[in-house]
Amino acid sequence: MQRFKNILVLYDRKIGDEAALDRAADLARKNDARLTVAEAVGRFPNDVPAAHWPPAAHQTDMRQFVEERRSHLERLVASIRHDGVPVEASVLLGRPFLEVIRAVLRDGHDLVIMTADIWRGLRPTAFGSTSMHLMRKCPCPVWVMQPNAGRKFSRILAAVDPDVSEQTPGLLDTKILQLAGSLSRMEQCHLDILHAWDFSGADLDTSRSEISRDMMERLVARNESAHQASMARLLEAVDLQGVDFALHLPRGDPAVAIPQLVQDKQIDLIVMGTVGRTGIKGFFIGDTAEDVLRQVECSVLAIKPDGFVTPVTLED
Repeated sequence: MQRFKNILVLYDRKIGDEAALDRAADLARKNDARLTVAEAVGRFPNDVPAAHWPPAAHQTDMRQFVEERRSHLERLVASIRHDGVPVEASVLLGRPFLEVIRAVLRDGHDLVIMTADIWRGLRPTAFGSTSMHLMRKCPCPVWVMQPNAGRKFSRILAAVDPDVSEQTPGLLDTKILQLAGSLSRMEQCHLDILHAWDFSGADLDTSRSEISRDMMERLVARNESAHQASMARLLEAVDLQGVDFALHLPRGDPAVAIPQLVQDKQIDLIVMGTVGRTGIKGFFIGDTAEDVLRQVECSVLAIKPDGFVTPVTLED
């Protein structure tokens, strides 16, 4: 896979960070890419907010703390550098998601890899605050790995949503499928491709409508054929030669179908868009993506459409 050339991995000493770093280093090695290993420092040890320190003490202690963290990262990346991967260590000061996005804007990173920060609150989810902020707002793809992710994937899922009214496959769906196929080749694993579709008029009470049941069944069948044709056009547009893949076109809500397939097939990684086909040019995550991310416990590679604009800027 020769797609990513400037990878940033967020290393903040969580369980699973070593696996994320290993995968980032392996990806950089195979892509002949540069790698940056970054730790975001938002608070001083003992969780004392930096804003509460006396200014002089803060400046002295913070410089020392940052140098300690940088030295630790340098020791961490020494073996990666020894293997011939160009790698840098970086300490980012501020809120993690903001500083990661600013690093992407400043240094041109084309992939961010991190371990999921599991959030256990009133509404438990597999992805915590930093994960979700980055998947919503980071302009480049964000790969969030679960702490228990294995060193090798067995099954990857590409979740796509082609527009049946268009004869040319959408750029986001094409990008998702190309990337998922490339990863499947690299991992030598199976690829599942899913497009969940529905027909909004199919559940009308036909006994009280002017449409007969037979006509309704024909309309549903015609709609299904249109989705099949749309998927066929997408598959023709992407080179999946050498990839072992299966196509799934369940009828129903994708927010239900995707987590169900993840569970049934024991998917290791979902490659999906986090801004809908007609989504807002900004940071709002699509409703379907939000619903899916609340339910799944596998790793996720979140892709933005071309032209996505992050609301984060380099200015404070």
